[in-house]
Amino acid sequence: MDLIARNKELMKKFETMINTADKKLAQELVASDAPFYTPASPTPLYGGEGYLSVVHWMRKGFSDVQWHIIDMIADEDKVAVRWELTGTHDGEFMGIKPTNKKISVCVMNFYYFNKEGKVTNDIAAEGMIGILRGINAL
Repeated sequence: MDLIARNKELMKKFETMINTADKKLAQELVASDAPFYTPASPTPLYGGEGYLSVVHWMRKGFSDVQWHIIDMIADEDKVAVRWELTGTHDGEFMGIKPTNKKISVCVMNFYYFNKEGKVTNDIAAEGMIGILRGINAL
């Protein structure tokens, strides 16, 4: 399998990982030294466990949050994914009390891979604006 096909397959597994918060998949797919950033933490979070903490942070405000790959472009060391993020604002999120509004937001991320096929970085386009707009926080 060439690297482009491999990276696309890894992103399909990554989609499963974030939608199920599967720790075993997180360890398999994310490099242990990969830093991830969230408004919930003043310092980066690392590895699969760190990435899943971002997922859990989102679930505090949107217990049914799901990410669905809409489009994906890959090369040998990175993949761009356009996600549809859906969920119901049924918990406090960034200080905003639950509105019970359903959201559907387009989010764009770029994932970088090491030679072992593990995610080393996730650069997110600004999806937070869409989330906050979806719950009428703007």
